[in-house]
Amino acid sequence: MKSITIHGIDSDLNKKISEKSKEYGLSQNRTVKLILKNTLLADQKASRKQMFSDLFGKWTPAEKTEFEERIIDLEKVMDSRTRSRNRCETAHV
Repeated sequence: MKSITIHGIDSDLNKKISEKSKEYGLSQNRTVKLILKNTLLADQKASRKQMFSDLFGKWTPAEKTEFEERIIDLEKVMDSRTRSRNRCETAHV
C-alpha cells in the first residue's frame, strides 16, 4: 500500500482532525484515510445509485394507491398469521 506525507497542515485543520479521530475512536491516520475515502469515492457511490434510480421511488400517487389496494388482502393474511403465531408462542411459555 502506498504511503504519503502531508506537510504544512494548519492548526485549525489539525484540531479538526484530532476532534474527528476522538469522535470516531480511530487514530488520526485512519481518520484522514476514512475522510479521504468517503469524500473522493463518494462520486462512485452516487453513480451506482444513479444506475438503478429508475427502479426506486418513481411511483405516482395513483400507482401507489393501486399497489396498496392490490396488496391489502396479503397484509390481512400476514396479520392473521402473526396473531396466530403469537398465540402459539404464548401458549408454549
